[in-house]
Amino acid sequence: MLKGFKNFMMQGEVVVVAVGLVVATAFSNLVKAFTDNVINPLVAAAGGSGDSMGLGWLVNNDQPETFVDIGAFISGVIYFIIFMAVVYFVIVVPYRAYQTHRGNEVFGEPAPTKSCPECLSSDLPMKATKCKYCASPVSAA
Repeated sequence: MLKGFKNFMMQGEVVVVAVGLVVATAFSNLVKAFTDNVINPLVAAAGGSGDSMGLGWLVNNDQPETFVDIGAFISGVIYFIIFMAVVYFVIVVPYRAYQTHRGNEVFGEPAPTKSCPECLSSDLPMKATKCKYCASPVSAA
């Protein structure tokens, strides 16, 4: 049972989806920090509400509630960078080593491709002699 679960978890699609979900979550935090601490105060300046102070500047000196909190945004950027480094070194690097040990290439450079002169598709394998889209002959490179 555990071996089956391990095999399921080590499938390329599962790990890629998991990494994508983690990246999306981290990016979501970055976007939320930007909107909460830069965009919202600018909108509040037009409406006249809000009340956070920190590293940044006042949009309107008469009303402290129109403060653009750049410090919180910088904190979100730093969080994003640290989080992505942890994901890379804790998930991606060990997974790549595991797959290389199994004889699979993952997260590497894509295979070189060539273009079809007739239909202009650009994703043909280098050894292809015929276009997979329009079936016209392609020179083998």
